[in-house]
Amino acid sequence: MSDNIPSAASADFVSTEAGQSVPFSSTVFFDGSCALCRAEIGYYRRQDQSAALCFVDVSQTGAAIPAGISQQNAMERFHVRASDGRIVSGAAAFVEIWSRLPKWRWAARAATLPGALTVLEFGYRMFLPVRPAISGLVRRLVQLQARRGGAHRR
Repeated sequence: MSDNIPSAASADFVSTEAGQSVPFSSTVFFDGSCALCRAEIGYYRRQDQSAALCFVDVSQTGAAIPAGISQQNAMERFHVRASDGRIVSGAAAFVEIWSRLPKWRWAARAATLPGALTVLEFGYRMFLPVRPAISGLVRRLVQLQARRGGAHRR
């Protein structure tokens, strides 16, 4: 599946996989080398029925990463470019995504409660050091599932 990447010439529109040019709301920069991140982005892709999100795998050579953010930083911390051009990261990036997905707008609204974003950011920062271990576990589970699926087909 190819990522939707806005072109510099048409920053307000993105081409869908069907070749349609539609307006986009946010561009999601994710670490495609992380199994956990790939699984979560896969979920968001399935939820994004209106193509409101573009996805850029920053682990790929030549990925269009926002100015001022290194590839290493983009892989270590989740970033989103909002439709107004703001770059948000961490918990705020998740809230930006949730605000674009109808089934998740309730979570984006909840994040506007006093102190909620601070708590979410704290949780995100606590998660970051253990992300590699969780990603490794997800990778092993996916491999195990693939082996079991292959065994059932025989």
